[in-house]
Amino acid sequence: MTGAQAPRRTSGTARTAALPRSCTKRKKIMFERILVAVDSSRTRLTTVHSAAAMARLTGARVRVLHVAASAATLAAVVPLEDDSEAESVLDEAVGVLRRSGVPAEGVMVHALTTQIAGVISETAAAWKADLLVLTPHRRDMFGALWDPRVSDAVVHTGRTAVLLVPEGDGNDPAEPPVTDR
Repeated sequence: MTGAQAPRRTSGTARTAALPRSCTKRKKIMFERILVAVDSSRTRLTTVHSAAAMARLTGARVRVLHVAASAATLAAVVPLEDDSEAESVLDEAVGVLRRSGVPAEGVMVHALTTQIAGVISETAAAWKADLLVLTPHRRDMFGALWDPRVSDAVVHTGRTAVLLVPEGDGNDPAEPPVTDR
């Protein structure tokens, strides 16, 4: 052979370099803590089912957050839902997750409508969530200018990865589908 080297034969015992310690340590699972922010809209179960599926895939724990919102007027602060309604939303979401085999807990926080995005981002950071799951509600371009979506503010201000789940039709089943794969 001219210009080319003949292949070398080896004895069959390959030498390997020692792996660095960082390669031998236990690898972190992608998502260990998932925070699901739910509101009282009809489409909230779409978000919960998506979080359940992600948690089952990764073995993550889930915390459900519901912000019991109030609106401020010139004269008073007006709750938009009472505590029993807020607890019902939270209990429903936690129940769906637990019935699907996902370890879940719920947290309710009271805040003004203008503070909801900040509360969600702060809760995700304080709990050290790896993923935040929520549903962006549809608004036209002009509606979004006058009343920005909470999901937009969370995405732009938070430091946690965000999964935006498209709104369902509001007719989600009470239980997520179970498959044997």
